Amino acid sequence: MAYLLHQLLTETGRRAPEAEAVRLLDRAITYRELDHLSNQIAHLLIANGIARGDRVGLYLHKSPEAIAAIFGVMKSGACYVPVDANAPGMRLQEIGRQCSFRALITSNVLYQKLDESFHSDCPMNALLFVDEAPSRSLPVSVFTFTEHLPQQSANEPRVPAIDHDLAYILFTSGSTGVPKGVMLSHLNALTFVNWACETFAVTARDRLSQHAPFNFDLSVFDIFVAAKAGAALSLVPEGLSVFPLQLSQFIQDQKITIWYSVPMVLTLLHQRGRLEERDLSSLRWVLFAGEVFPTKHLRALMEKLPGKRYANLYGPTETNVCAWYEVDAPLAPEEMAPIPIGKACANTDLIPINTKGERVLGPGEEGLLYARGSTVMQGYYGRPEATAASFMSHPFAAGREEKLYCTGDWVTIDEKGNYLFVGRKDHMIKTRGYRVELGEIEAVIVSHPAVDEAVAVPVPDEAIGNTIHAVVTLADSKSLEVARLKQHCAEKLPAYMVPEKIQFRDSLPRTDNGKIDRRRLQSELTPGK
Repeated sequence: MAYLLHQLLTETGRRAPEAEAVRLLDRAITYRELDHLSNQIAHLLIANGIARGDRVGLYLHKSPEAIAAIFGVMKSGACYVPVDANAPGMRLQEIGRQCSFRALITSNVLYQKLDESFHSDCPMNALLFVDEAPSRSLPVSVFTFTEHLPQQSANEPRVPAIDHDLAYILFTSGSTGVPKGVMLSHLNALTFVNWACETFAVTARDRLSQHAPFNFDLSVFDIFVAAKAGAALSLVPEGLSVFPLQLSQFIQDQKITIWYSVPMVLTLLHQRGRLEERDLSSLRWVLFAGEVFPTKHLRALMEKLPGKRYANLYGPTETNVCAWYEVDAPLAPEEMAPIPIGKACANTDLIPINTKGERVLGPGEEGLLYARGSTVMQGYYGRPEATAASFMSHPFAAGREEKLYCTGDWVTIDEKGNYLFVGRKDHMIKTRGYRVELGEIEAVIVSHPAVDEAVAVPVPDEAIGNTIHAVVTLADSKSLEVARLKQHCAEKLPAYMVPEKIQFRDSLPRTDNGKIDRRRLQSELTPGK
């Protein structure tokens, strides 16, 4: 039985060596090839002093070699630290400095984005290129996959490890603007992977999409659930998400059976992907996570793709997925309530605690959601203060010491015991003496038939605390006046929650992971920032 993530690949490589493992369009490799390639990468790293507990950076575009690198780093005993290939070189430099990279695996093109000071900030043992190395001399040992991997053994190296060892570090945006590294062990990930494989009945007959960048926690499902089940993994070409016609064609041609992405991508698919013209009979599960999926957009998607199963997967990077909800089909036309985040996953406990320090047990009452279980992170790399601030002593664990992780999300409970997302702890603001959840305003704005997306932004005001501005995009071929939208809000919200200003835009800024970039909007709308 696998107790380390890379053992999933080893087991499948032995069980089904000729099965397709990873495909990028018309190029594919088998599980035997993936297993052997990852072993060779591991041996090359070990030969250059990479040891158990070291951090190895991955700055790579999607490819079968990138997947092999992920497994190869873990087989060397190190943990992998992925950085989005579309991120600027300075972000890699900051992450490498924080983590003290011992090695970096990248490509020639991406390496050119790095500043000359990179190697002084991140002194390393080795620099590995999946393609050709730069022609100039570099202050580190340089290796290429094509030249140096064939000289390495294809047998798995013997490296002692346990399930509490770090498997990977995912960097999320910090409140100060400096990224924080979420440390996740093999056990943290495997608990989720085992649950997901069983819950969605993933088998070797499945083909999973790999849509998220490697630095986004959605990729953990794609890569490791596929490896456990011996399923095929289809890498979604970078940038394809903004072309919904081509993306729906990709899902059809690749015969994807399980799709997993942020809601924005699915919204574009139902709006502009001509799903009704595609043969998507292979597709059986549509999974989404990362942001709230507006109910009206989910309903439209389900109408265009009937007969599929839909699930909302919830959880911050720090907990993997800790709750889920299968959406009942079809959604009623009048249904506008947000989709529940559901109930706790197996081997996970979720505890909502109200402002009095009491556990929320029934409908109607709100509480801040805490999580406990083996999916919860070890902490933030190199940040003991931030780690301590994210946990609290379990107030209901009599006679023993245990920590609870604070998700930062306010929830309530419905009559069926499902958790309902109310809003973010950091999206609660005060205006005119009232506590306001920005997500509630956004939900009302999006309920207007002409609106596509909306973000409510607080702008500091000395007199009333905050004024509320809204940035809105409209659905295709729709028009709307600010006064009409304010009237729509006034019919559903108290006066103090109606946005003082509403701005229409063609699109909203996005982070690397496809989420709305709220920090950028806040900066744009706040005077003096």
